[in-house]
Amino acid sequence: MNYPVIKRRGERGGSMLEFALIAMSLTLMTLGTGVFGANMIKVQQTSQLAMEAGQLFAAGLDLSQPGNQTILTTIGSDLGLSSTSGQGNAVVILSALTYVDQATCAAAGEVDSNGNPTSGCTNYGNWVFTMHLTIGNSSVRTSNVGSPLTTGPASVTIGSDGSIPLSEYATQAGDVAQFNGVNPYSDIGGVVSGLPSGKFVYIAEAAANSFQMFPWSNVGATYAFGIF
Repeated sequence: MNYPVIKRRGERGGSMLEFALIAMSLTLMTLGTGVFGANMIKVQQTSQLAMEAGQLFAAGLDLSQPGNQTILTTIGSDLGLSSTSGQGNAVVILSALTYVDQATCAAAGEVDSNGNPTSGCTNYGNWVFTMHLTIGNSSVRTSNVGSPLTTGPASVTIGSDGSIPLSEYATQAGDVAQFNGVNPYSDIGGVVSGLPSGKFVYIAEAAANSFQMFPWSNVGATYAFGIF
């Protein structure tokens, strides 16, 4: 003979409370997983954008032209990359760098009669920007290699295509790049290491605002870079 199971009112209330707590925990876990997954996708998209931008930049494509920028904004559309300066949720920073050696000083007319760099070749022995171009919203993130100064006594002139003249990148201290401890070329006591001087390094950086939802995500922006 089966007997009916009778639950007391307090037991029924306890079961409802347990269910509510479990449901709340599962909801929080689901939301956290969703936020993490969304930002993982953004990381992959940011890496792809940096890689594509760097390849185009190193190949010599003029990405200052609106038509060519459309290529990047299409690639970075899901990240919110805009070709309008200061707009959107992403940025691409393109930098071309070179090492200022004796030959660079000579090309700038800053050597003595023996061919040695003069004090006028201010940036001798440093990496400098020969081109710097920002596409999108520059407030999203700054560059890891710095940026040329465009105001003040040590500033340089950046052309509409992002180029900086030799006469300035060899002599203006405001054009020196900052590698945060990484130097792709050095000549210390005659010991040369890294990329040969006279060559160019192309760096493409991409960043995008991450998906925010407190308390799961407090990352300001996803970031990726490539050296070409």
